[in-house]
Amino acid sequence: MKPFAIDRTNAICAALFIGFGACFALQSLGLEIGTAFRMGPGYFPLVLAVVLILLGAIILIQAVRFDSSEPIGHIAWRGMLLILPAPIFFGLTVRGLGFIPSIFLTALIASFASGRMKPLTALALSAGLTLFAFLVFSYALGLPFRRFGPWLPL
Repeated sequence: MKPFAIDRTNAICAALFIGFGACFALQSLGLEIGTAFRMGPGYFPLVLAVVLILLGAIILIQAVRFDSSEPIGHIAWRGMLLILPAPIFFGLTVRGLGFIPSIFLTALIASFASGRMKPLTALALSAGLTLFAFLVFSYALGLPFRRFGPWLPL
């Protein structure tokens, strides 16, 4: 019989998932929950928090099955430095630049997280995503937003 061991990398990941899920669940309990048919503002965060806790529990169960831990590989700094700030950039610029330029630049920033992305491909991907988002949010959903903001002299 193999000795009881816990994979440290998966255990740390599970602890983070469970911890964040518990934190968000506690925060959502301060809001009105409602029911599945009449959802309050705290319903969806609570559901997501429960899903996060369940995923953490599944990862923790898998961590106990392994008898040795694998070292954590290299940290993908490029991805963290380009993917994480992209939504922050969008949030900070969407009112000033407008929806279309903000989506385009956000997608352009995030696309360079991959080392294999070429500039022409990144431009095409960003343009396609911008067109898709514009069609979905403007025409299909009819959301009222400024396509171009006051920072641009158009």
